[in-house]
Amino acid sequence: MDLAELREIGEKERTAQKPIRVHCCTSTGCQAANSLGVKKNLEQTCKQKHMGDRVQVVGVGCMGFCGRGPLVQIEAQNKLYEEVTPDDAASIIEAIDGGTASAAEGDPEHPFFARQMRIVRETSGKIDPERIEEYIAVGGYEPLYKAIHDLTPSETIDEVSKSGLRGRGGGGYPTGLKWATVAKMPGKQKYVICNADEGDPGAFMDRSVLESDPHRVLEGMAIAAYAIGASEGYIYVRAEYPLAIERLQKAIKQAKKYGILGSQIFDSPFDFKIEIRIGAGAFVCGEETALIQSIEGGRGNPRPRPPYPAQEGLWKSPTLINNVETFANIPAIIREGGDWYAGIGTEKSKGTKVFALTGQIRNNGLIEVPMGITLREIVEEMGGGVPNGKVKAVQTGGPSGGCIPASLLDTPVDYDSLVKIGSMMGSGGMVVMDEKTSMVEVARFYMEFCRGETCGKCIPCRAGTVQMYQMLTKILNKEATLQDIAKLEQLCDMVKNTSLCGLGMTAPNPVMSTLRYFREEYLTLLKDSPNGKVPAGTGASVTS
Repeated sequence: MDLAELREIGEKERTAQKPIRVHCCTSTGCQAANSLGVKKNLEQTCKQKHMGDRVQVVGVGCMGFCGRGPLVQIEAQNKLYEEVTPDDAASIIEAIDGGTASAAEGDPEHPFFARQMRIVRETSGKIDPERIEEYIAVGGYEPLYKAIHDLTPSETIDEVSKSGLRGRGGGGYPTGLKWATVAKMPGKQKYVICNADEGDPGAFMDRSVLESDPHRVLEGMAIAAYAIGASEGYIYVRAEYPLAIERLQKAIKQAKKYGILGSQIFDSPFDFKIEIRIGAGAFVCGEETALIQSIEGGRGNPRPRPPYPAQEGLWKSPTLINNVETFANIPAIIREGGDWYAGIGTEKSKGTKVFALTGQIRNNGLIEVPMGITLREIVEEMGGGVPNGKVKAVQTGGPSGGCIPASLLDTPVDYDSLVKIGSMMGSGGMVVMDEKTSMVEVARFYMEFCRGETCGKCIPCRAGTVQMYQMLTKILNKEATLQDIAKLEQLCDMVKNTSLCGLGMTAPNPVMSTLRYFREEYLTLLKDSPNGKVPAGTGASVTS
């Protein structure tokens, strides 16, 4: 297939599309609220009203405003309907010709939407994720063609390096540098792995991208494979994501049918195939060496580094591992150029970031914002603040992150700024907490999660997370003393600095950040704290 043939497929698809497209969200969250029933009734009403010549009902991926789903959008009329039920479907179709819809009408210009900048999610919620033709119709796979025919592998890596893209899985390692490292490694066999083992509580960014735009991820992987000289790739996705797996399987099959995956892609010597590996839901398999062990059929245990996967990874071959969001950025970078992407964000944190905004917040869902936006803009303007009361804290980075107090909401959201205040970007979870939240309970919740997810290979993580959980429980039961607080801090430091992998190294972060910013809550729970007051001589303020 050449570029003209690819564009002919896209043009044929665009010509076949009806003037009015009714987009119905069919992502996991909306399906849980019966969006498939909504879609079915929308289609039946169109048929009954004989509107099929101009109205087309399309099942799309996540539109973002998850707390208001199921969502239905009529883009041509700038209409958005929220919390739609199957009984609302007929009135929505009738409203196209001037009727009144029974569903609640949303605001497409709401700050939740208006403040976003969509690169990774530019077509999510706008195309049918189960039809490759719709992806091609919006320019899909043209960046892959451009890389193969207009750029050398090294020039492709140069564009990624110029973009300043950093790994979106949490580590923030420069993507171009990682690609260049794998590319220069000797050996004929190299691999590309997409890490879709998203396990943070409250995080659903990667799941949404895979469900909404699977071809974008496949294209990013194929560009990476061309750049580093790989011929095989794997997507490692957890079994708890059945819809993402189903849509990925369809996307791979469709891409093979058109010759976009397989042998001699776009009439070139480049061969690349992708397989899916389904994980059993072990959080530690998000760590790249544990993930590799799992793909190979072993137990998902991390191993010491070096050697790093770029040097010796899957089956001891050089291996490139990036997460879903990182690969989803690649097509736009190749299409628009690295300099374009580098013009977005901050000096050291380029581009946009996708966040799952959850917790005690009015407007929860999926957002994509430019790096450098403040937490306050996200939480108060886009998220609408907490329903009752005030924001107390924002937890970023999942179990690996920290709890940021309301006094620091003006902190820019970028890799370095979040680390400075004791948290981290992580993969993109962002949980908002109100004044009723016990921060000690929050710390124990995340420690309970880490305690259950440790692989047990290294003693600091295996034993340390259990001991931290027990100490937090002791504090909550008002059985602890000031000496226990000191021991907890020492334990956090030990686990952080002696654990084998990132799970153990970052597990203490929620505890350390709550001790740093909400210390008085710990002190009022001590058994020698009379009437809930802070013990004398601690230097902490008294809270009721």
